[in-house]
Formats: sequence, structure tokens, C-alpha cells
Amino acid sequence: MRSWETGSVPELLAPHLTRMVTDGTDRMAWMRARARGITATDVAKLSTPRSIEAAAHEKLHGSRFGGNAYTDHGKAREPEIAAWVQREHRIDPSQALFHAEGDLRHLATPDGLSCREDGTILLAEIKTTNKVWRSIPRNYLRQIWWQQYVLGADRTLMVWERHENFVPVGEPEYRWIERDENEIEHLVHLAGKLIDVLIARTS
Repeated sequence: MRSWETGSVPELLAPHLTRMVTDGTDRMAWMRARARGITATDVAKLSTPRSIEAAAHEKLHGSRFGGNAYTDHGKAREPEIAAWVQREHRIDPSQALFHAEGDLRHLATPDGLSCREDGTILLAEIKTTNKVWRSIPRNYLRQIWWQQYVLGADRTLMVWERHENFVPVGEPEYRWIERDENEIEHLVHLAGKLIDVLIARTS
């Protein structure tokens, strides 16, 4: 059975910890696991039929994008911003990969994750930018809603740090993003379309 044709997940005792695929400490294991499913990064790109085709090609053949100064800056700053999130909002840094309760192929790695005493799961997503944001970019919202769906979370702290010529400007800014069931349902539908294309191309 191909990875894209994996069945549903059986009932689980713990909401999210029992759905951990890898804790992220082994980078190669994390990358292999991500390649076998549809991640928040994949879903963030899905908006049109053409984007589904492009995402399928990238999943099967890899991306030509190897990073640049902006992505390097983001990677360097993420631990510092994550420490700020932990200190100010009590959301712990995370690099673990999880699958959704209903489908092993639906995957997400939030930048921050904490489970409160009442069982409430809070997530964090961290970005760096050289732009002033009037609103959260739509592709980042898709990424956040997918993570909420996979983890069973209702809220995500979206945190971004602005920089000028790669020098941080002030403290990080943030906004709480609430779960949106309609958006999640649409993303699950688009992910299904992507899986259909992947099955067709690998059969």
C-alpha cells in the first residue's frame, strides 16, 4: 500500500501526544516523515487547481528553492523569538511532527505547543518579515488553520518579528488566530485533491 493510500487512525487515548510521528530531534527522520504526508507548508500553497498541480510536482520531485538570506535570517531568529513566546505567553518551543486524528497523511509541525491544565491546546507560529503587516498573509492563515485541525487546537498565537536589512526592529508583534471550521473543511478538501493527484501520478 502506498503512503498516500494509508487508512484512518484508530481511536487514541491522548489527544495529541499519542499522535506524535517524530519529536523532530532527528532531522532526517522528520523530513522522511513529512515527505509521506500533506503538511501545513504544503497546504499553505493550495488555493487554485494550478497550485494543487504545482504542489504535487514539488512533493514528488522536490523543490528547486534551496533557501536565501531571508530564510537563513528566519532560521537564525526563530529560537530567539520562540524564547520570547515562551516567556511572554507560556507556549513552549516545539519541533515535533504530528498527524491528525482521522488521517495519518495529514501532518503538522507547529513552532510552539502547550497543553494547559484543562486540556486546552495552544499553538504558536513564528515568522520574520521585512514588511509592515496590516493583516496576516493568507498563506500563513492556511498554515495555521491546518495546524489547528491536526493538533485539535482552537487558538494560535501568530508571532512575527520585523527586520530592516536583517536587523530586528523592536519586539515581536503578535495576534491570536481563532479556529475556523469552514476554512479547515476547505483545506481538508484541497488536501484530498492533492492526494488524488499524487496517487494518480504514482500508480
